[in-house]
Amino acid sequence: MSYYVNRPLLYLSRHHDASLCRFLSGQGWKLVFANSLEDLAALPLDGPFSAGLLDFHSGFSDVEIELMEPWLAARHIGWIGAISSSDALTDTTRKLLTLYFIDYYTAPFNTADLSRALGHAVGMAALRPGREQPAVPEARPHGIIGECHAMQALYRSIDKVSRWDTPVLISGESGTGKELAAQAIHRASRRGSQPFVAVNCAAIPPTLLMSELFGYERGAFTGATKRKPGRIEMAQGGTLFLDEIGDMPLESQTSLLRFLETGRIERLGGTESVAVDVRVISATHVDLEAAVAAERFRGDLYHRLCVLRVKQPPLRERGSDVLLLAEHILETVRKDSPEHIRGFSPLALRAITAHSWPGNVRELLNRIRLAAAMCENGVIQPSDLELGAPVETKPLTLAAIRETAEQNAIVEALQRHHERLIDVAAELGISRVTLFRLMRDYKLQVRKGNVGLVCVQN
Repeated sequence: MSYYVNRPLLYLSRHHDASLCRFLSGQGWKLVFANSLEDLAALPLDGPFSAGLLDFHSGFSDVEIELMEPWLAARHIGWIGAISSSDALTDTTRKLLTLYFIDYYTAPFNTADLSRALGHAVGMAALRPGREQPAVPEARPHGIIGECHAMQALYRSIDKVSRWDTPVLISGESGTGKELAAQAIHRASRRGSQPFVAVNCAAIPPTLLMSELFGYERGAFTGATKRKPGRIEMAQGGTLFLDEIGDMPLESQTSLLRFLETGRIERLGGTESVAVDVRVISATHVDLEAAVAAERFRGDLYHRLCVLRVKQPPLRERGSDVLLLAEHILETVRKDSPEHIRGFSPLALRAITAHSWPGNVRELLNRIRLAAAMCENGVIQPSDLELGAPVETKPLTLAAIRETAEQNAIVEALQRHHERLIDVAAELGISRVTLFRLMRDYKLQVRKGNVGLVCVQN
């Protein structure tokens, strides 16, 4: 069995070498492909890549190679470069090879040597400071509360995408605080000292949206007594935030796409083309890919907006963060309260933790405001929050937790390795005899020829 089984290898090239791919796959590498800056930006920001192969001579321009540097700098990956000739290297390529690469090879190269070099790159990258602890912002962005794993991933995403000047799409359920994330990206970017202009595409009537975005000239319509700049123009040099972009009417989408393609606008009623330099950040709770498939959203506009993606986690996935948020909100409410609010009762805290929060942070804020007004003696109870009293549940024993984790690990490993038991045992670090025993104990039966597993119950 190969040492490289299931080690993710990022292969960045305009034209992927099919024979090389077959060889590396045969060595056990799990190949992840990217052939453009857009592909690179769309990859998970904290993806667990073991090594990377960057083919410099496959058609990347010097500008594209330069734009790769922030991405290379943000990841603790062991990189190997492929070049056509050391004499043909540009200064930009030489700089990146010096700063971020373990080694480089000149084509044509020996595939076995290259595979061994990639294995060496894995080991060298593991020795770098920060490999075990991914780089995160020293402090959470202003106005955002949360310490859980999902929020730490969000902070890392904000820190990384803020270094680029390309459009960002923030996805997430309603009420999760997507505008706060957009503001944090803006403040951390090179445009941070320039305007941040927000437009809620769902709150403005379709007949007015175009004039709000692009502005209008005097006399453009009845009541237009003077020229008015639009929101795009007001964001000159800064960031335009388009909230609820998924609710934008189709006719408005066409004009927005033209602006994104040309960087120029025309005010309603005018003939002058005005150049505008803004970065666009958009947000939506709508599944835009499904909306594109249903022809409710333009596919070309979607790809223009979604160059970089940030996912805002829902409150139900943030664990104990809900209590941090609840205390923070209550502290804010106290400042405006005519009554002395002592705090949450233990039952209220348990009810807050148990609730699924379909309305996310917005729902939490509204319920705490209501509870502050309705509570008696300054102590907030579940009923003040309009939440049911938490149901007593018997906690799981440590043995039960361990058994569930063991069973899930075996099932997932069997699925990953398509039921090849020798590979499953190697991944789990146990012998095949132990694997057989555990499968028997947990009543897991492999049926060759079928995808997945059959769990046999007594």
